[in-house]
Amino acid sequence: MTSPRQARFGCLLVLLTGWIVALPPVTAQQVAVEEFTLPNGMQFLLVPRTDQPNVVSAGWVAKVGSVNERPGITGISHFFEHMMFKGTDTIGTRDAKRDADFRAEQRKVREDLNRLVWTEQYDRYFRGEIDDPWDPANDTQALRVLRGRLDGLIKAQQGRGDDGAATATIVKDEFDQVYTKAGGSGMNAFTSFDLTCYFITVPSNKLELWAWMESDRLHDSVFREFYSERDVVHEERRLRTDSTPTGRFQEQFDSMFWASCGYSWPVIGWPSDLNSYTEEQAQEYWNTYYRPGNLVGVVVGDFDAPAAKAFITRYFSRLSAGAKAPPPVVTLEVDQLAEQRMNAEGDFPPSVEIRYHTVPAGHADSYPLDMLAELLNERTGRLYKGLVEEREIASGAQATSDTRKYAGLFAFEAETRGEATPEALEAAWYEELAKLQSEEVPERELRKVKNRVAAGNYRRLESNMSLLVQLAVAEATLDWQEINDGPRKYEAVTAADIRRVANEYFSPTNRSVATFRRKAGE
Repeated sequence: MTSPRQARFGCLLVLLTGWIVALPPVTAQQVAVEEFTLPNGMQFLLVPRTDQPNVVSAGWVAKVGSVNERPGITGISHFFEHMMFKGTDTIGTRDAKRDADFRAEQRKVREDLNRLVWTEQYDRYFRGEIDDPWDPANDTQALRVLRGRLDGLIKAQQGRGDDGAATATIVKDEFDQVYTKAGGSGMNAFTSFDLTCYFITVPSNKLELWAWMESDRLHDSVFREFYSERDVVHEERRLRTDSTPTGRFQEQFDSMFWASCGYSWPVIGWPSDLNSYTEEQAQEYWNTYYRPGNLVGVVVGDFDAPAAKAFITRYFSRLSAGAKAPPPVVTLEVDQLAEQRMNAEGDFPPSVEIRYHTVPAGHADSYPLDMLAELLNERTGRLYKGLVEEREIASGAQATSDTRKYAGLFAFEAETRGEATPEALEAAWYEELAKLQSEEVPERELRKVKNRVAAGNYRRLESNMSLLVQLAVAEATLDWQEINDGPRKYEAVTAADIRRVANEYFSPTNRSVATFRRKAGE
């Protein structure tokens, strides 16, 4: 399960590009994908291949991420990633009926608790009497009683109370245990701004088990430990965001940069929203975004395609189509009219990040923007040569072309070296940018970068799991055919294209600058 920063998928050049031959003439190798769709609307992509004998990487992607959320339920997509490992009425419980009773009792107590916090505690917070309406240290007596009852129910369900052996209904991590005993490995998931993906590698002769297991949790997921899992997510947020030197500053910078669209809140969600989800909201989200028409299964590896289709049809056909389609994402990012700046101080090395609004994935300009980032990166790229080797003002520098489903950004980041300042890094970036805007990249330099990208993309498709993830991301963001079509588009990028996009998107009014300085005394 990934952090918000890790889930920010970088440029599609890395994630979506298939094979590109290193030298002209260009003949992109085609990834052979068999596509079929069940009557309930669930799509599947099958790639039989024997590079890794007797194993199969299999998974599925839900076309939903944090961009589909709204204030009040931010982070719910990532929360669902956690919920999907809690099991069903078949897996993860000793007594499905008693387990359901526990969940119903917990839901009632939590509803009462939420109601008191949203009214009395929020009012106290607005009046300045308390600093956090959700902090148990600020609880009224009524809230303390409710928290105690909820905690008792959770412990009894988990078997952590005095009579735990008699009351426990949860079999911890049974979903993972079933797979592990069958030889499965690497079961995991990730949530990004645009999608949520679940995957595992299993022996070829256990593909039917995968079809049954995954269809079971899509058919009968029960949101077990719905309330106690919030603590796990809060802890994840503390570790990955609150406890890292720049984590909360990065969140603030994101919210400043994205003025209107759904990329302005973190994938993991705002703390008050993590506390506030109700099971009714979760059920509505489930019925909207986890229905077959919004899901794509991907199977890559050593398997027989007709047999796999038979397993898939047998088990996944039991999923109901759902009553309504996911609503479209309609709020577009507004144009930025003036430069924005954020000055941060803390216990971290001085650095700078400069961002520009660009275009979404699949836009014609996304390909030269991605290639521009590649020209700047690596030890042979312009940033390392210019800022690290020649000027000796940076310990490291990189560029990122981050083209998402509905919008995009281009970022320059660098950390100071020696006595250099963030201002020196910023000025050096503008010098490098000016060269790109005024001069076309020499053909030899561009050719060298294209060859390096081709080799890197070939290596990334060597493993079954890597290809699975790329197909899943491509299908959820654009179309899986991007695996085959993307290479030709990158190969077609010219020096003139790169110069054009450098002038089109990298204007002073379109940039946001975050400067990080070490706080005095730190």
